Amino acid sequence: MPYLQQLLFLALSAVSVWLFAKKIGEIRRNILLGKDEALTDQPARRWKNLLLLALGQKKMFRNPLVALMHLVIYAGFIIINIEVLEIALDGLLGSHRLFAAPLGSLYNWLINGFEFLAVGVIAVCLIFLCRRNIIKLKRFISRDLDGWPRSDANYILVTEIILMSLFLTMNAADRALQLQGNEHYHQTGAFFFSGRLANIFSGMNGSTLVAIERGCWWLHITGIFAFLNYLPYSKHLHIMLAFPNAYYTRLEPKGKMKNMPEVQQEVLYAMQPETAPADATPPAHFGARDIFELSWKNLLDAYSCTECGRCTAACPANITGKLLSPRKIMMATRDRMEDVGRNIKLNKAFVADNKTLLHDYISVEELRACTTCNACVEECPVSISPLEIILELRRSLIMEESNAPQEWNSTFSNIENNFAPWKFSPDERDKWVEV
Repeated sequence: MPYLQQLLFLALSAVSVWLFAKKIGEIRRNILLGKDEALTDQPARRWKNLLLLALGQKKMFRNPLVALMHLVIYAGFIIINIEVLEIALDGLLGSHRLFAAPLGSLYNWLINGFEFLAVGVIAVCLIFLCRRNIIKLKRFISRDLDGWPRSDANYILVTEIILMSLFLTMNAADRALQLQGNEHYHQTGAFFFSGRLANIFSGMNGSTLVAIERGCWWLHITGIFAFLNYLPYSKHLHIMLAFPNAYYTRLEPKGKMKNMPEVQQEVLYAMQPETAPADATPPAHFGARDIFELSWKNLLDAYSCTECGRCTAACPANITGKLLSPRKIMMATRDRMEDVGRNIKLNKAFVADNKTLLHDYISVEELRACTTCNACVEECPVSISPLEIILELRRSLIMEESNAPQEWNSTFSNIENNFAPWKFSPDERDKWVEV
């Protein structure tokens, strides 16, 4: 059947896109389990954040060398997808190098550029593998990454090396077939890297070369579809979610904490009972015990986490040996969302599982170690705020469970009775001037 390959490609494409869309729909549902929050003001500033933080990777350039290497992988991922468009159209139409004739000499320049990027991606991925597994940078060997997260990062790097190698090998076999005058492989000119690799294949017969070229073509596009469906299960989902996360980032100064209107209202009613409406009801929650009481933006943050560990490396509590790791806070929140999502998928609606984000996924010790210094927020390259989740969980811990260290309770009592953290009557504060 002349159209068998096209039908196989169409089926592969349809199944891959359907599975990807299905998983993305589940992630969207999980994010929307959070409380509603309006974050659409000042669109000009938001677009600027998107361009600088997500597209321009502004914060990465605090370390120029690492930023440059990351940019090579990032550019390779984005730009080489233009080449994937040609592969996809060739697969659907049964053509070969569809863009070669319309683009003329520009085609040679484009594919050459893609090959330079491919070689750059291979080199940088090898360096990153060494950083993780041989040099073992501290933030990559943390206990946060034990198990699947550490393997996930290695799988992605190895996959990118394989995909880029297949691309170069495919082009090399293609060039060798061109030099042999094969009627289906029209001249495109020699590309810088694959043109030299083609010499390796010069002694092979046409049928063997076609098998190599077609095999690499199918493995390359199948690998891309596999990567597409692996992405939603991986930390590399940030490739997509960094953009909305940067756009919807909070625009207030980083040191500004959100007040709780419910608390302010309760205090007002206590001080001025006449202002309380007859049907006033207490708020359902103070802070958050589970993902349902967090904002949807907090949940988007969790899915956008790159697990790079820059937040934890900058955290003074973690540096001094305390249990808190902002990276682990985000990973635990994402784990809870995934568990809730599986619960919903199984039962068609969430059925209480006797677990909460607070206690079952994030411990009291972790929350108490936070100094609210905002170092984690400042360091995050994609504008994630672990601090917001920490504060909401800590508010629930203190205001709903009355769970605080004795030192904190003494401070709370002093503020309530003396309007200051110290155990001195307000009437006696100025007595020191009389000495």
